[in-house]
This record gives sequence, structure tokens and C-alpha cells, in this order.
Amino acid sequence: MAPGPTRSLRPHRLIPMSGRDPGDAHRSATPLELLYDLTLVVAFSIAGSQFAHSLAADHVWSGLLAFLFCMFAIIWAWMTYAWFASAYDTDDWGFRIATLVQMLGVTILALGIGDLFAGFDEGVLDNDVIVVGYVIMRLSMISLWLRAARDDPEHRSVLLGYVKVIGAAQLGWIVTAFVPLPMPALIVLMAALYATEVGGSAFLESREGRLPIHAHHIAERFGLLAIITFGEVVLGTTTAVEAVTTEAGWTAEAGVLAFSGITMVVGMWWVYFSIPYGEILSRRRDLGVRWAYAHLAIYSAIAAVGAGLHAVAYYLEHHSELGAIGSTLTVAIPLCAYVIAVYMLFHLLLPGRDPLHVWLIVGTVACIALAVVLALTGASIAWPVLVLTVAPWISVVGYEVHGDGHIRRALERL
Repeated sequence: MAPGPTRSLRPHRLIPMSGRDPGDAHRSATPLELLYDLTLVVAFSIAGSQFAHSLAADHVWSGLLAFLFCMFAIIWAWMTYAWFASAYDTDDWGFRIATLVQMLGVTILALGIGDLFAGFDEGVLDNDVIVVGYVIMRLSMISLWLRAARDDPEHRSVLLGYVKVIGAAQLGWIVTAFVPLPMPALIVLMAALYATEVGGSAFLESREGRLPIHAHHIAERFGLLAIITFGEVVLGTTTAVEAVTTEAGWTAEAGVLAFSGITMVVGMWWVYFSIPYGEILSRRRDLGVRWAYAHLAIYSAIAAVGAGLHAVAYYLEHHSELGAIGSTLTVAIPLCAYVIAVYMLFHLLLPGRDPLHVWLIVGTVACIALAVVLALTGASIAWPVLVLTVAPWISVVGYEVHGDGHIRRALERL
């Protein structure tokens, strides 16, 4: 493997993409990667805001489908870039320009989110702007895969496989956006495209050879995007509380919403970072792809919690078609999905019977169920929201009390 590029002041001439050393010491995210991540802040914010509007309008199912469509496009394209950069980041002018194109693609994609949600409300797929942004991002990746394939003969087959599989999928996405198709044919085509994008990548990594990913670097990158997604919860909470207090002044419910949004997100953050992902992936590189795929569910659930808290604010403003029970469920369901997704990820990385996790999951789900029961009894929505705030902290306390020895024993089994 070629050594990583130096970070001194120098002209950023093209450097052969022969692959970074997976064993590089002190490898961390670059300023360019952090700059790129900022574009996802905007995309997540727009998607979460649109989803909250759909929930408040009682367009739950159409809003959910549009939200998941957006989240897949944003997260999947980012994941592919992060995976490649972990193996081949050269920080030369070619890589920087390709990253600029990625950022333009994210921005265009974000500008099409509103049209997509409006189209789903009307029963049509208005995804042309999103597809344009997504395809731009993927074409940038194709140029990088081709460049790396030229310079890294050891991994050429998997890199060219990405070019063929993902390139073919982009043609399909263009068809969904610009060719009128009956709904049954459109559904079949989209199912095939998702299978191609996700399944094709997994097949290439497992059969053609794994790219030289740096375990600690990729764990940091995914953790940074988790923090950005948690930021969507903070932003949704702040925006919602501001709207409530502007209209009705500070009330007990507004105070509870502000407290719960921040406290809940810190608990969720604490749970996610309870596991040393980098250390585990460095020992079990074969788990990397499945670990990455699990984040599709984790990131989506986090962003949905933020949208749910925003929907609760609409209820407090009397601008929602949902009642107290429905508004409670907009937070309870994604929070439950987050907990389940995180523990499934834990079990994937640290397999085996785990009584601690069983008790923590049962306690968390019971807490979420109690919040729903309170809403059913007609209690003020402040009480269900407060109970939901406790849910992630059950796992925090469990890991703070028993987590160190538990993780140590699990790592020894690896």
C-alpha cells in the first residue's frame, strides 16, 4: 500500500490512488470530509421539516414513504463516498474537485425534497430533481472508482464492479424520474434498483475482495454523521420550541419539549457511542459492510425522532390534525426503532447470548409503552414526552454500571 498523502503546504498534484494503508496510525477525518458533511446538515434538516409537516397534516404514510426515499438517497450516497475515501483519499486536486461535485449533488438533491413530499401526498412520484442530484453524486463516485481501478490492480475487479453495477442503477433511476410508467411497473423497477444498489455493493465486497478500509477512520466517519443526525433532533427541537413560545409564550409544555428534546438526544448519543466500533472492526473486518448497512436504519430513526418532536410542537400550537396519541406516537415509534436498530448492531458486532442487552431492551420498550398508555388515558402530552425522555437513559445507566466488563468480555470472545 502506498503511504498516505502528507498534509504539508504543497501543490495538490494528482497522486496515484494505490490505496491507503489500513494500519495507518492516528488516521482521522480530514477537513475536506468535514466540509462535505455540512451539506448533509441541510439535506437532513429539509427532510425532517417536510416529514414533520406531513405528520401534522395527518399524511403519515405518504410522508413516511417520502422521508425514507430521501434518507436512503442522502445516506447511501454519503456512505459510498466515505467508504471510498477511507481507502483511497489522496487529498489532491482531482479528489477535491470530485468532492465538490458530490457537494453540489447533495445540494440539488435537497432542493428536490419538497417536491417529492408534495408528490407523495398526491399519489405521484415527483423525484426528478432528487434523481438529478443523486446521479451527479454517483457520477462523481464513478470517476473516482475508475481512477482507483487504474492505479490499484489488486482491487481493480471490485472497483470496476462498482462502476458497472452502480452505473447501470443510475440509468434506472433516470427512467423513474423522466419516463412515464404505470405505478406497478414503477414499483417493480424501484425495488430492482434498491436491490442493485445495496445487494450489488455487498456482493462485490464479499466476492471480489474488500477495499483497504481503515477501521478506526471509518468508525469515526460514521460516528460524525451520527452526530450530524443528532443535530437534526436539536434543530427540530429548537425550531419547534421557538414557534410555540412565539405564539403562546413560555408554557409548561414548551419547557418540557425543550428539556426533553435535548435530554433525549444526549441519551441516544450516549447509547450509540457505548461501543468501540473502531476496535471491533479492526479485529473483524468481515463485519464492515453489514455494520455500515445497519446505519441506514439508525440514521433514519434518529432524524425521524427530530421530526416527531417537531410534530409534537405543531400539536401544542393547535396546528396539527393529529391528537395527543398520534403526536406521542410520532416520537415513540422512531425512538423504539432506534433502540432496536442500535441493539441489533451491537449484536452483529458482538454476537452471543447477552442477558444485559435483553434486560435493557425490555426496560426501554416498557418505558416507551408506558408513554403511549399515558397518552391513551388523556394525560397532558407533557407527561408522555417526559417518559419518552427516560427511555434511552435506561441503556445509558445499564452500560455505565455494567458496560465496561461486559464489552471487555465480548472483545475477548472476538
